[in-house]
Amino acid sequence: MPDETPDSNNQSRAPKPPGGQEPQFNWRGLLLFAVAFALIGGAFLFRGSSIASTDEITLPKFESLLKEGKIVSTAEKPLELVIEEGRNTQTLSGYYRKKTAASTEEIPTPFKTAVYMPFNGTTLEKELAAAGITPNVRSESNMVATTILNILPIALFLVVLYFFFRSQIKMAGKGAMNFGKSKAKMLAREKNKITFKDVAGVEEAKEEVQELVDFLKDPKKFQKLGGRIPKGVLMVGSPGTGKTLLARAIAGEADVPFFNISGSDFVEMFVGVGASRVRDMFEQGRKNAPCLIFIDEIDAVGRHRGHGVGGGHDEREQTLNQLLVEMDGFDAQDGVIIIAATNRPDVLDPALLRPGRFDRQVTVGLPDVKGREEILRVHSKKVKLSESVDLSLIARGTPGYSGAELANVINEAALMAARKGQKAIEHNDLEEARDKVRWGKERRSLAMSEKEKISTAWHEAGHALLTVILDHAHPLHKVTIIPRGQALGSTMYLPEGDKYSTQRKEALAMLVMTMGGRIAEEMFTGDVSNGASGDIAQATKLARRMVCEWGMSSLGMIRFSEDSEYVFLGRDAARGREYSEETARQIDSEVKRLIDDAYRQATEMLEARRDKVKLIAEALLEFETLEGSQIQDLIELGHMRNPPVIAQNPPPLPPPPTGTGTTEAIKPSEPDYPAGGLAAPVPA
Repeated sequence: MPDETPDSNNQSRAPKPPGGQEPQFNWRGLLLFAVAFALIGGAFLFRGSSIASTDEITLPKFESLLKEGKIVSTAEKPLELVIEEGRNTQTLSGYYRKKTAASTEEIPTPFKTAVYMPFNGTTLEKELAAAGITPNVRSESNMVATTILNILPIALFLVVLYFFFRSQIKMAGKGAMNFGKSKAKMLAREKNKITFKDVAGVEEAKEEVQELVDFLKDPKKFQKLGGRIPKGVLMVGSPGTGKTLLARAIAGEADVPFFNISGSDFVEMFVGVGASRVRDMFEQGRKNAPCLIFIDEIDAVGRHRGHGVGGGHDEREQTLNQLLVEMDGFDAQDGVIIIAATNRPDVLDPALLRPGRFDRQVTVGLPDVKGREEILRVHSKKVKLSESVDLSLIARGTPGYSGAELANVINEAALMAARKGQKAIEHNDLEEARDKVRWGKERRSLAMSEKEKISTAWHEAGHALLTVILDHAHPLHKVTIIPRGQALGSTMYLPEGDKYSTQRKEALAMLVMTMGGRIAEEMFTGDVSNGASGDIAQATKLARRMVCEWGMSSLGMIRFSEDSEYVFLGRDAARGREYSEETARQIDSEVKRLIDDAYRQATEMLEARRDKVKLIAEALLEFETLEGSQIQDLIELGHMRNPPVIAQNPPPLPPPPTGTGTTEAIKPSEPDYPAGGLAAPVPA
């Protein structure tokens, strides 16, 4: 990592664009809100306390106190008659003698009494005259004070509400005005701790993007030779290979602003908003140049124009047009570099991929065995491994795994070790986690009948035997009749190394091995089940690819289908079939011939080794799971040199039928067997 300079600090602390602003909590408004409640509560408390200090007595009680001589009328404490202007009700206020709980003597206590003069005035005057008391008459007007006292809390509350919501109102208005602003977020330097050291298994891709980092650090190194840096770099790869992680590592290595946005953030329901956001994003980039702009899942906005079913999407196409104009318009010497990632390059518009826009395509593929080991070492730094763990063995046993799957293997192994109460992750935990990630978790709680277990054992024994004896089949890894994932049993194999191509003999051997499950079931139970549905689907797909794509049939070196790995409905629906009906019949006939030949060859092999198939099935019923080496021992030696621990006593096998089957077929509603327990589809 280079040392930070004052310029780089200024760049990393550049203000966030409007689309990336984070809402701040309004502490000032909250404080005003609390003060308002305190003032309102104080006002009511003051009024309540002032009222509570003076006794309010009724007029009959006042008359009774007057007759008893308890009303005080002295110069210091006179009796007053308060006349309120504009009202018929008047108030008598003064003191009367009252005993309290703290004292047995009567002490003067303030009181007030409401008097309605039209009814009580004359009677009250006579009673006061009889008692020898002349009240002091005082006139006052409390209408203004009363009104203010009643309205002031409400007004104060409204003022506080205004100050509290003023910032929200302004932000709401700003949000309406910024509807067309870019949603790109600038990643702060201090928040991004990922560098190239955290990215493993994609060394070639790292070398290609290293040029971008070098250019952003020292542009003159390239400019003095007349070269120009690519305007755009498109990272292409399968899901989980580390495209987004690599982009974050570029931001961590380069000491420049880094804008991150997803392709779906451009498209809105209102036409023109996406194009406006594209313009604003590039404008922000020019202001912060040199910088990087990363667009994740660019296929959401860069899809091929004119291929939408039922007409194009005007908003998306306008957004794409604006993106094309902006990428072709700005100068490469400005230092604004676009990095995009996608796993569907086939649907991108050709105008987006031409030189001058995305000049370079970086393929982020699946890691090889060395890359897988490096990825495992990177992710294992966060967990505690036992000294017996050999990551190189795990790397060799995980061909075709992506970086995300390898990270999941480490995490699943850590969870397994934690559930077992172990202090560190053992090698067996990693092996089990690898099988769980690829083939699913064992479901020992699934209640299978003995008949289904026996049928499953014959099925998997047929697959296992053929996998071992066929010369060009992949090495057998494990066979189990324990339900795993959606399968009732599975036969698992792992290639010896990384596979990038498929030979004809290998494909034919795979067809033969796929047929073994159905044949063994029919051979030893006299009936067939729906357990071979996955085998049939995989064999049909493989045979059709051999005929239509790979030229491995009598039809010759002719391609009869387009690349169907990805489906693009808008394009594929409009494309008709490029061969005749007669050719289609020949294709179907050739596919059937390949499968029939494989079925015949598998039948001959299993008939010649019926005793070996029975031996494997009995071992599966006894131990439930067997390793590839143990199957090899059963075939070659007739027994296992290192048998597993016995799980249960094996149920008796039914005798092979002599005629038609007498056993009842498995109900179609039961879950299907896997595709022979095979690994991922055959690579092209």
